Amino acid sequence: MKKQSNEYSNPQENNASFLKRLFIYQKERFPILGHGLLVAAFTFSAISYSRICRGAANFVNWDIYCLGIFMTISLFLMLRIFDEFKDAEDDAQFRKKLPVPRGLISFKELLYLGVGIVVLQILVNIIFFPQMLGLYFLVIGYLLLMGKEFFVSNWLKKNQLWYVLSHMFIIPLIDIYASGLDWLLNDVDAPKGLMFFFAVSYMNGIVLEVGRKLRAPEQEETGVLTYSSMMGAKKASLLWIAVLFVTLLFSLAAANYANYGITAFMILGAIFILCSLPAILFFNKQTAKLAKRIELFSGIWTIAMYLTLGGIPMLQKLIM
Repeated sequence: MKKQSNEYSNPQENNASFLKRLFIYQKERFPILGHGLLVAAFTFSAISYSRICRGAANFVNWDIYCLGIFMTISLFLMLRIFDEFKDAEDDAQFRKKLPVPRGLISFKELLYLGVGIVVLQILVNIIFFPQMLGLYFLVIGYLLLMGKEFFVSNWLKKNQLWYVLSHMFIIPLIDIYASGLDWLLNDVDAPKGLMFFFAVSYMNGIVLEVGRKLRAPEQEETGVLTYSSMMGAKKASLLWIAVLFVTLLFSLAAANYANYGITAFMILGAIFILCSLPAILFFNKQTAKLAKRIELFSGIWTIAMYLTLGGIPMLQKLIM
C-alpha cells in the first residue's frame, strides 16, 4: 500500500527519513516514554504480586524483568499497529489529521515494522525463556482475532458495549504473560489471587478507554465515536466513575488476598476519591480542560493501582 495524503499532509515530514517519521509517529500515537513508564509499572507489579501471593523471596532477576518490559511494551505497540489497519477506513474519512491518513507513514511500513517486532519477540522467547512461548502465542492469537474483529465486525460496530468488553481481554492476557515471568519460569502453579489482579487489569483497560473518550461538547467531531456523544456528557461521566468503582472493588479483593491490611484499603479508597474528582466536576460543567483531566487521571489511576497492589509492596520487601 502506498502512503496516503490529504489536506493535512506535510510534505517535509512525509519525505523525511523513516526513523524521523517513526519518531513523529510514536510521539503522536504511542509515546514511548509515557507508555514505557506505565508498562514498566504494569510488568513490575504483575511479577511482584505473583511473588508476594506465593510467598517467594525477593524479585526475579533484573535481566528477566528488562526483557519482560521489552515484551510487554512491544505487545502493546503491536496492538496500536493492528488498530491502524483495523480503523483505516474510519480514520481516512473522519480522522484525517492522524499520521497514516496524512501520509506520514504507510501501511506497508507499519506491516514491516510489525513483522520485525514479532520476529524479535519470538527470538527473545526462544533464547531467554522458551517456556513462555505458549503464553506469547496465546496473546498473539487473540491479537489476530481482534484485528479481524472476531469475524463479526459489523455486529461489533453496532454493539459498542460488546466491542469494548471483547477487546479489553487483551490486557489481562498480556498481564498473564508478564506474571508468568515469575510462576511459569519457576515451574509452579499461578497463585489464585492473580485472578483479582487480572480483573483489575481488565477494568483498568475500560477506565482508560472511557476516560480518553469523554469530550466537552465543543470537542466532539463528526464520525469520531465518544461516550459523551453516545450517552451525553453527564451519563458518560457517571459511567466512568462506576467503572472506577468496580475496579476499586477488585483491587480491594486483590489487596485482601495478599494480606496487605487496612492501610492498603485506606490508600486505595483515597486514590479512588482523588481520581473521581475530575469526573464529578465534569458532570456539573463540561469543559475541554476537565475532559483532559479525566483522561490524565485515568492514567494516574492505572499506575496507582499497579504500584499499590504489586510495585510498592515489593519495593518495601527489597529495601527492608
